[in-house]
Amino acid sequence: MKATVLLSGGVDSTTCLALAIKKHGRENVNAVSIFYGQRHERELSSAKKIAAHYGVNFYEFDAAQVMAYSKSALMNTSTKNLEPTTYGEQVKKNPRVATYVPFRNGLMLAMAASFTDGIFDGAEAEIFIGVHQDDSALNAYADCSENFIRAMNDAVSIGTYGKLKICAPFLGKTKADIVKIGLELNVPYEFTWSCYERGEKPCGVCATCRDRAAAFAANNVEDPALKN
Repeated sequence: MKATVLLSGGVDSTTCLALAIKKHGRENVNAVSIFYGQRHERELSSAKKIAAHYGVNFYEFDAAQVMAYSKSALMNTSTKNLEPTTYGEQVKKNPRVATYVPFRNGLMLAMAASFTDGIFDGAEAEIFIGVHQDDSALNAYADCSENFIRAMNDAVSIGTYGKLKICAPFLGKTKADIVKIGLELNVPYEFTWSCYERGEKPCGVCATCRDRAAAFAANNVEDPALKN
């Protein structure tokens, strides 16, 4: 079976790529990254480096025009400041966190499905996405929830005559669980990028930096990216 991995360049999607390669073999796996106008464009260069490390084909697509009207704090046109707090603290103030990008995962999964069905010419394939429990907790990111992924999987399967399905191996798992799996697979976390800021080094205080630090701490290891 073939596979496409949505690769952002972060911890979750990189671990997904390692799992897909283990399951299907690198020769059957493609990595796809999508530029949508995100302020942290550095994640795309990380994704390229990770794909090269694993020796898989890498494709980058542009969805920025579709996302141009988003008021999300993650957009490079946004004037909003990122909150230096956890997602849990942010949700208490606003159920829809400022870094939510409207239907982003839905758009990315649809693009990945179209790409996968085309490049593999209708063969059976899986589309890997690294959504996990922490992202869907308190409904901070509705498009990371199990209900959302299940619905998208049904749509993708129907739209591709049953040939494609979505594989979300981390549903029900925490980021700490993901790091544990990745360490066992020797995932090159030193190449990954998670921070939502534009700096050369992670800010350490945005929600995703906090989540990442907590995940490595839970596994009693130093984040390899901080050694660079």
